[in-house]
Amino acid sequence: MEKISEPIIKDRYRRLLLLIKDQWRRLFLAMICMLVMAGARSAVPFLIKPVVDDIFINKDIGMLKLIPMAVITIYLVLGFAMYYQEYLMSYVGQNIIRRLRNRLYDRIQDLPISFFQREKTGVLMSRVTNDVNIIKNMVSSAVTGSLKDFFTVVGLIFVIFYRDWKMALISLAVLPIAFFPIVVLGRKVRKVTTHTQEAMGDLTSTLYETFAGNKIVKAFGMEGYEKERFFKKTRKLFKFELRTVRFKALSSPLMEFLGGLGVAMVIWYGGYKVISGTSTAGTFFSFMAALIMLYAPLKKLSKLNNIIQQGLAGADRVFDILESESDIQEIPNPVEFKRGPHHVVFRNVYFKYDDVMVLKNINLGVRAGEVLAFVGMSGGGKTSLVNLIPRFYDVSKGVILIDDIDIQDASISSLRDQIAIVTQEPILFNDTVRNNIAYGNRNASDKDVENAARAAYTYEFIQNFPDGFDTNIGELGGRLSGGEKQRICIARALLKDAPILILDEATSSLDTESETLVQKALENLMKGRATFVIAHRFSTVAYADSIAVIVDGRIVEEGKHEELIARKGEYFKLYQMQFDYSSSKEASEEFTVRKHAGKSFSI
Repeated sequence: MEKISEPIIKDRYRRLLLLIKDQWRRLFLAMICMLVMAGARSAVPFLIKPVVDDIFINKDIGMLKLIPMAVITIYLVLGFAMYYQEYLMSYVGQNIIRRLRNRLYDRIQDLPISFFQREKTGVLMSRVTNDVNIIKNMVSSAVTGSLKDFFTVVGLIFVIFYRDWKMALISLAVLPIAFFPIVVLGRKVRKVTTHTQEAMGDLTSTLYETFAGNKIVKAFGMEGYEKERFFKKTRKLFKFELRTVRFKALSSPLMEFLGGLGVAMVIWYGGYKVISGTSTAGTFFSFMAALIMLYAPLKKLSKLNNIIQQGLAGADRVFDILESESDIQEIPNPVEFKRGPHHVVFRNVYFKYDDVMVLKNINLGVRAGEVLAFVGMSGGGKTSLVNLIPRFYDVSKGVILIDDIDIQDASISSLRDQIAIVTQEPILFNDTVRNNIAYGNRNASDKDVENAARAAYTYEFIQNFPDGFDTNIGELGGRLSGGEKQRICIARALLKDAPILILDEATSSLDTESETLVQKALENLMKGRATFVIAHRFSTVAYADSIAVIVDGRIVEEGKHEELIARKGEYFKLYQMQFDYSSSKEASEEFTVRKHAGKSFSI
């Protein structure tokens, strides 16, 4: 784990304190309640002296009537103060955590695609839920308890010094000795807690993967393997948690023993003073009660230190995300793209990922209404190339121009507003059909949604759902078939009505019947748009205005289908891998006939 510098740590704590400071009004009222609680608790041992000396020894009837009423009043005030203090501090703690969680989610959403490729989904989920909850415990419980117990300690110290300052000094002599092991143990708790939270994030990631991929786990008979993998992670987490418990558990016995030493010395010295007649029994018992009550919050403070250390470990993990910088930066006063036909140009584009040059010297151009298709073996750089257009990544060298404007000079939001994407894996959300289609165009009317559904050939099957467009499609669209999910994604892209379209293997995972419907939907989608198509099936790119063959990040051939077949180069070799060479000429002629017959391009 990377060591965090001291200035960064201090800045993080300062930012946490600023979150608390914003709630100063409620904090102020809560602290008044805590002062009242401390005063009420301190008054209880203070009353023991008159109880012993005036009631039991001097037999004072007046004090017998007065002191019980005083005790009832004290505990009534204490009860009200406890209630309002608890409510106010819980409000402060919950509100701080809500804001911190919102900031964390806000930051994660703004980070680039590369960040999500580096981080595990389950680990990120753990940071938003588990780590923030640990901070909540620190703010709601530890900070509250620390303030409350601090005021109580101050009040009780006043009582014992008021009763007998010499005995008070004797009883408190052990506190400096107790301070050192508590600090050392607190540091150990924080270090182990960091490892515990990392293990918890790893465990959450495993849960997410195996639950989401349960079909594959069962299909390959890997239940036993996944169980053993999960058990190993729980054993690792168990070891870290046990170490945390061990360090936390040591603080209480230390405080108990040191507290016992202090009480023993007070009994010896105080008892001697009572026997010698220099002090009264009431003073002694009042002092002893205050001292015993004093050690209780001191022991709590040692435990609260452990909670604070755990919370600070959680804060470090949260701030690691909050302080993450995006490598996709927007310039001051960027250009705003307007909706309308666009032409896209790649000029001498290079792209490096993890020190590997993925794309080299890419030069391409697409006008509105044209279709540019990319073919090549997997891993050649096709997807990386189209991911540069919406700035999921930035070019390492060269420029991408839209209408002669460098996309890095434009605002990211306006750039992405010009682009619609349909991927091989349809991404849908656990929401209604209507909201999934309207995703990206939340102001769309019901009529607009229905028109997009008709154009994407989804309207018929949607009408068969129990609640039509208001039917919930389940997590990741789990209640739909592959073809249905893909057509809803196309409807979503249609409704966005963006002038630039990216189709990344949009039909490769579909059966023949579903593919036919999806092809018709895509035919409607591509009209009038500058379209980039990635496909492995050559039958889906034959009518493209231009086909670029990408091998090891370079464009080795470019042209129309018939031209590339005639050259018998890399495209022809790839084509032969899908179709028998003896039928390639016949297939090529069929493509030409269909094209000249005026049939629209389909994919």
